Amino acid sequence: MTMDSTAAGPRFDVDRSLLVARLRAVLPPDSLLAEEEDLRPYECDGLTAYRQLPLLVALPASEAEAQAVLRVCHELKAPVVPRGAATGLSGGAMPHRDGVVVSLARLKKILRIDPLSRTAVVQPGVRNLAVSEAAAPHGLYYAPDPSSQIACTIGGNVAENSGGVHCLKYGLTVHNVLRVRGLTVAGEIVEFGGAALDAPGLDLLALMNGSEGMLALITEVTVRLTPKPELAQVVLASFDDVTKAGNAVASIIAAGIIPAGLEMMDKKATHAVEPYVNAGYDMNAEAILLCESDGTPEEVAEEIGRMRAVLEESGAAEIRVSQSEAERLKFWAGRKAAFPAVGRITPDYLCMDGTIPRKNLARMLIAIAEMEGRYGLRCANVFHAGDGNLHPLIMYDANQPGQLEQATAFGAEILELSVALGGTITGEHGVGIEKIVQMCAQFTPQELDAFHRLKQAFDPDARLNPGKAIPTAARCREYRQTRGGFPDTPAADAPRF
Repeated sequence: MTMDSTAAGPRFDVDRSLLVARLRAVLPPDSLLAEEEDLRPYECDGLTAYRQLPLLVALPASEAEAQAVLRVCHELKAPVVPRGAATGLSGGAMPHRDGVVVSLARLKKILRIDPLSRTAVVQPGVRNLAVSEAAAPHGLYYAPDPSSQIACTIGGNVAENSGGVHCLKYGLTVHNVLRVRGLTVAGEIVEFGGAALDAPGLDLLALMNGSEGMLALITEVTVRLTPKPELAQVVLASFDDVTKAGNAVASIIAAGIIPAGLEMMDKKATHAVEPYVNAGYDMNAEAILLCESDGTPEEVAEEIGRMRAVLEESGAAEIRVSQSEAERLKFWAGRKAAFPAVGRITPDYLCMDGTIPRKNLARMLIAIAEMEGRYGLRCANVFHAGDGNLHPLIMYDANQPGQLEQATAFGAEILELSVALGGTITGEHGVGIEKIVQMCAQFTPQELDAFHRLKQAFDPDARLNPGKAIPTAARCREYRQTRGGFPDTPAADAPRF
């Protein structure tokens, strides 16, 4: 069972036969997919509850071919949906029924590694982990490390502003990208940022990070590389109460400690992960924290001592410190395997992505436990706790009538509570189609209108990834009538951007 795909956006009148003929004229024979059996693998991204067959799929192998595809689509007024590795979890790469999916999987060259400037220039189809592997001989790596880093690509990371377990200290994608080159919906080449620390004009580079494929199709990215630390160790702390664990996170940051990584998993998550990875987690703990320190040996020893003191004061039942690089990687392997591990114990799950102030972590966990009872569904919780980014994994069986709808309502309540607690509906997965309704809970009509106008500046006819991320005014009016939300006028004198 899948959800109705009417969220795919407005209809477009496209002459499919003419579009096929024109695209075949500008692409090699194996670079255009038109048969249903060839289109089927492209019907969704990691959010498999929503599916839609595209009209066509184009597989350009160069920027010039991608440009030719966009020019044809622009002339024939066909919508375009950019696609990377499709590991996204918000439906951002779900096709449009009248449109062309432009897969960038074949643009996978690492064009240049510059150890002196500590940068790498890569095409969008390069895997996240491949950048670090290529930079390793120079003692460098690419810091953002999403859990899907073995498969996800840099272009998708920029589109979603991906994070990872080390984003607390080293930042999200936006903090590690210097330049983005791309194509407008009309096929015009555009560049944002540059090799220098600053670039002339408006800072549109930040705008591209997290733009979800709605402003430009990315063809090249310059990323910042980070020196590998001399040493890294992980503190694994067990707690007999989730409230203690949540409060410990806030206490670590309040103590002025910024760990390289600060992650939290509840008992349901650790019980799913441990049989899968054998990471050595405490199976009796109600929650665990993974706190990493990196730097020189002296810096690491000093920081771990400070973290241990805070954790003990916060009521940790057990504290272990990794004693080798192999053990450190083993601890992290459990956290990074949380999503597939949960997939082994439930037919389906929704992975949510709200972000809240750290001080409210315990409050959110208690609320989710109460929601589990009301919705009759289990939820395993995995957090980028250091920056308050939640990843509740709501387990359900799509073959059981009503369970998908229940899971969707459960997730919506988590997101709306995130906003009520002073947070946001997404930290790194993007809005896509999954959270588009909850945009109405977070932003006023005036703010959403500004987003639409910004989109229109890049894409006047709304044909680049249409129907994603920004809800229409009519949809928000319907939402407010049924669920409440922000009033029609901002509470403050000016919109929040």
